[in-house]
Amino acid sequence: MTMIDILLRLHQNSYYFFAIILFIIGFHTMLSHNNLIKKVIGMNIMDTSIFLFFVAIGYVNGGRAPILEPGVPYTAYVNPLPSALILTGIVVAVSVTAYALSLIVKLYKHYGTIDAEEIMRIRGGDIQ
Repeated sequence: MTMIDILLRLHQNSYYFFAIILFIIGFHTMLSHNNLIKKVIGMNIMDTSIFLFFVAIGYVNGGRAPILEPGVPYTAYVNPLPSALILTGIVVAVSVTAYALSLIVKLYKHYGTIDAEEIMRIRGGDIQ
């Protein structure tokens, strides 16, 4: 397989590629930062990558909205189910983000910090 073939396949599957890259960025952010707000941002980046991935699955190149019109011959249609599911996922993601941020506010009021390791030290837990 030549480099041109690899680049052509990467271009054809760019939505999947960018979804994977976004997921890796969000996962890295969640694992490498102790700041709880940065962890929530990483979680939101991961959510966005999953949304992009599912919408990309339903996309059909050259496809139309799945509305049947009389007298129009059959053409390729875009699958509406992933888009509908993603709307629900977005609502859940916003709700989880709001809840997580409200918990972070409570933690800050109680401990005076939003650093996860510092909170564990204050609580007397072991940090590895």
